[in-house]
Amino acid sequence: MPRPIELVIDMNALRHNEAKMREAAAGRTLWAVCKANGYGHGLANCIKAFEDADGIAILDIEDAVKARELGWKKRILMIEGFFDAEDLPVLEKANAEVVVRDLRLIELLEQSHIRHIACHLKVNTGMNRLGFRPAEIPAMKERLQKIPCVEYKGIVTHFANGERSYTADGPATVARQMQRLGDLARTEKGVCLAATTGILFHPEVKGDAVRAGIALYGVSPDSTLTSEELGIIPAQTLRAKLIAIQHLEPGEAVGYGSKWIARRPSRIGVIACGYADGYPRAMPNGSPVYVAGRIAPTTGAVSMDMMEIDLTDIPEAGEGDWVELWGKHNPVNKVAACAGTIGYELICSVMPRVPVRTVG
Repeated sequence: MPRPIELVIDMNALRHNEAKMREAAAGRTLWAVCKANGYGHGLANCIKAFEDADGIAILDIEDAVKARELGWKKRILMIEGFFDAEDLPVLEKANAEVVVRDLRLIELLEQSHIRHIACHLKVNTGMNRLGFRPAEIPAMKERLQKIPCVEYKGIVTHFANGERSYTADGPATVARQMQRLGDLARTEKGVCLAATTGILFHPEVKGDAVRAGIALYGVSPDSTLTSEELGIIPAQTLRAKLIAIQHLEPGEAVGYGSKWIARRPSRIGVIACGYADGYPRAMPNGSPVYVAGRIAPTTGAVSMDMMEIDLTDIPEAGEGDWVELWGKHNPVNKVAACAGTIGYELICSVMPRVPVRTVG
């Protein structure tokens, strides 16, 4: 028998979330962001679930090829552009559009012998990772439009802090980033400004297209709001079975480093999941899991293939029961917060050795 652990992907949840974001897009072109293997949900699953989106936005060149092989016929956007000249013929064949983020890429396009590629200019409005400053855009646009193979599509930017909970006096609020964008947001065609937080929390941000990301997968982009409050459904569940029960006396410890010591007679459950499966080793004692209809706390250090939980107050839980590490009953954002990270990281970090099962 296989090891009792699995990653469950709910296809109906993905479809529901896509419809929700389609509604929020309010008639604008909807890009479904499927980078990082569909945020850990599988590119093939995303292509099936997001068939009503206008296009998919991805990162890896190989994914553009794979998407076409899987039957995706709509638009593809390479959200981080391309990386070298040899990528261009591959992307042309895949009929993928690219984001142009710096002068080097423009120079590679000028030197290229391909016949056609659609390009979007990346504008840096405060994230300060990629893109041209707003004042540079007119010159870069003019330069791109002079390249015979280039079809100029418009501009793209990305908000550093679109969460509703972000402080209003921060250095890169949506309002300040829009201010830096200036007339470009109003005069340019093909403008794509809002990602998930912009779509959900900033109706003042207009444009012709939007990019839906984390909410497609049922995870709130703002840790102060639940998925339920946003009307989206978690599509990923990481779960594993209890494979053993240990009975500890007061003073006995659990796991490497003996970081959890029993203060009472304790019933400890051992789960077939560890950091080699993608569950963070940094998770502290007391982090939540869901078992037998209740939340139980973790105990001791997470090891490579196993972890332990305190079942003393859940006598109905026993060997062979499924434990939800995160999912519909145990929100990934709450789990991630215990380890000082975000839900995005956890859903993207499940390891290939974990079997994947789709439902719906």
